[in-house]
Amino acid sequence: MNMEKEGEAFADKTLLVLSGKGGVGKSTVAVNLAVALAEKLRVGLLDADLHGPNVPKLLGVEHVRPGVKEGKLQPVVAPYNVRVVSMGFLLPRRDSALIWRGPLKMKALRQLLEEVEWGRLDLLVVDLPPGTGDEPLSVAQILRGTDGALIVTTPQELARLDASKAISFARKVGAKRIGVVENMSSLVCPHCGREIDLFGKGGGEALAREMGVEFLGNLPLVPAVVGASDRGVPAVTLEEVKAPFVELALRVWEWLNR
Repeated sequence: MNMEKEGEAFADKTLLVLSGKGGVGKSTVAVNLAVALAEKLRVGLLDADLHGPNVPKLLGVEHVRPGVKEGKLQPVVAPYNVRVVSMGFLLPRRDSALIWRGPLKMKALRQLLEEVEWGRLDLLVVDLPPGTGDEPLSVAQILRGTDGALIVTTPQELARLDASKAISFARKVGAKRIGVVENMSSLVCPHCGREIDLFGKGGGEALAREMGVEFLGNLPLVPAVVGASDRGVPAVTLEEVKAPFVELALRVWEWLNR
């Protein structure tokens, strides 16, 4: 999608990554999709979670401060060639709480999108906060439509219930395409090699079928991903878990361009 303001193009395609509830790995999915696609594309990543901006930590750039040039905020170019903007870069301390009401949040999100020198992007990935409140609505209104909304869920019934609300939200804000990815699908036992369905089985695919949207794939629950995230290393750079993230990223890009 072309989003233009005063002749400046943000990105050819925009992708919202959202979830109905926290704890399903939405930010991990957003970051790893961006990193995987940045090998071939010009990718921007907006961390739109103002109250819990975790993207800088996940990319290992939490201590970086963005510059300002001619009144425009300069994205932080993270390792792996992703241009990142996050409220996390602008807080005085990592434990600073952002205590703002809706209008202030709307203004901040508009600035993070429109007052940033993104440059020319093939893809802008927006990591939204969980739920369907002020921030997701504000971003959708600023973008005036989006090419795709990727709903992240786990197989658990409670997660599926909340994810169905995120799908309804994406429809109401005019996303051209809506897809589901199931995270933490299964755990491979390190001792016997058996797959363990910790949160149930097939919930994401069933949800997509019930809601009439596309199922784009699933990702395993791998302990190494947790450790890598804490170190600021995207999972897609780890050989033992690279394949499913790369496959999902390529599938999402093809889906956006269909």
